[in-house]
Amino acid sequence: VKVLYYIKWGNHLKVCTQGFSCCTLEMEEKLSQQSRTDLKAPVHQLSSNLQNTFTQRTRHFDQFFRELLSNAEKSLNDMFVRTYGLMYVKNAELFKHFFSELRRYYSHGSNAVNLDDMLADFWTDLLERMFRLVNVQHEFSDSYMECVSRHMEQLKPFGDVPRKLRLQLTRSFIAVRTFTHGLALMPEVVGKVSTVSSSPSCVRAAMKMLYCPYCSGQVALKPCKNYCLNVMRGCLANQADLDTEWNNFLDAMLGLAERLEGPFNFESVMDPIDVKISDAIMNMQENSIQVSMKVFQGCGQPKLNEAFRTRRSPKDSGFPGRFRPYSPDARPTTAAGTSLDRLLTDVKKKLKHAKKFWSTLPDTVCVGERIAIGDECWNGTAKSRYESVVIGNGLANQVSNPDVEVDITKPDMVIRRQIAVLKEMTSRLKAAYIGTDISFVNEDAGSGEESGSGCDSPPCDSDGDIYFSTPAPAKPRVIKIQADKQPSSGTRLAPFSLALAVTALLLALLTPHMR
Repeated sequence: VKVLYYIKWGNHLKVCTQGFSCCTLEMEEKLSQQSRTDLKAPVHQLSSNLQNTFTQRTRHFDQFFRELLSNAEKSLNDMFVRTYGLMYVKNAELFKHFFSELRRYYSHGSNAVNLDDMLADFWTDLLERMFRLVNVQHEFSDSYMECVSRHMEQLKPFGDVPRKLRLQLTRSFIAVRTFTHGLALMPEVVGKVSTVSSSPSCVRAAMKMLYCPYCSGQVALKPCKNYCLNVMRGCLANQADLDTEWNNFLDAMLGLAERLEGPFNFESVMDPIDVKISDAIMNMQENSIQVSMKVFQGCGQPKLNEAFRTRRSPKDSGFPGRFRPYSPDARPTTAAGTSLDRLLTDVKKKLKHAKKFWSTLPDTVCVGERIAIGDECWNGTAKSRYESVVIGNGLANQVSNPDVEVDITKPDMVIRRQIAVLKEMTSRLKAAYIGTDISFVNEDAGSGEESGSGCDSPPCDSDGDIYFSTPAPAKPRVIKIQADKQPSSGTRLAPFSLALAVTALLLALLTPHMR
């Protein structure tokens, strides 16, 4: 009798108006607020899990790449100190700057560092220093060293190492930087688009689905699965439209991951970089006589160094000592306590699992304890079978949604913006797949050049094994300096002029040592 006292006709209610009701208007309003929270909760949980997964992977990859760079620099320093001794110590700032520029590119991209230019300057500076050391008996003017630099491509004093290393470094650095940015983008996009619509029609539909059974005295009654699907597809219509570009983006991420496992493997490039640079230095030393003769023929016979004429020992002529190859007893410990292969195997599984996340979100929500299987379920009006057809995903399909009123003429602009962001990132990933930094294309608009791409002719994807087996390009690569960029000085040969001052200081320091 006491229970029946609270039951009355539901004509006074705004949503649950059929038959007898246990709810007052105030109760219905409170339940509507609760339904708003309950509608968002499962989507928030699923989205948060996805965010946390890729936030963590982004951190792991970033830490790994940075530690790998630090390990490579430490390994080179240790090796060169033991192999080249004082000669390296007095020139160590050249290699320190080399790694500093690699880090700067990884952190800031092509706006901060043009990889092609940086690597060309590194080898040019190294050639100048070594050429002076192996020809210490001669004096060289700035104009003479500029002549040497002009013949660098023909001389190939370091063998084929500079070309091969440039190809490896540019491709792998572009790939790792773009891949890490792709990982970082995922939690950002998820955070911006995962909010369920709080439109009055969605709140009303959620209230009707979740709490109208309460008002009819059927507290344990769950909504029919198809009913739940129609409500969630209506309230998540804009998110479903993100799915196509989301999947394209994930496919591009998986493609670049395969490149990182194979020809663009950053770990395989950085780990032995000390040995590769050392091979180049020894190649220069072993061929120093032939290189010098060709330079003297092309640029003229240089003057003898006056200080050299006064030396009393024949040991003072030529290069003081011979480089010796060095094999360290142990390589640095693995970066971040893991390997690139392990990181990629893990993240590829997560990327595959994230595909179709948005289009399947209603199906993921409408499972388990949230719905009832069979005909013993709440269909929106009674405990019975749900008769309406389940409508498709996406905003356009909601025109026929029987349970949620959706204005298909007003797409969510936040989500439309994220669709554009995903398209842009997908383009960058596809460019990185062929070894191109797409940002260079934007900066060099109108020039037709893609500086720093690491791609020669033929195209990158037609090259064979990247590890020192790619054929030499038919023509030397032309590097253009754009008017809006700040070169190190007035011409392409400017690094020589800057390096001459450093080299002069170096020779002054070395002269007492060589005596």
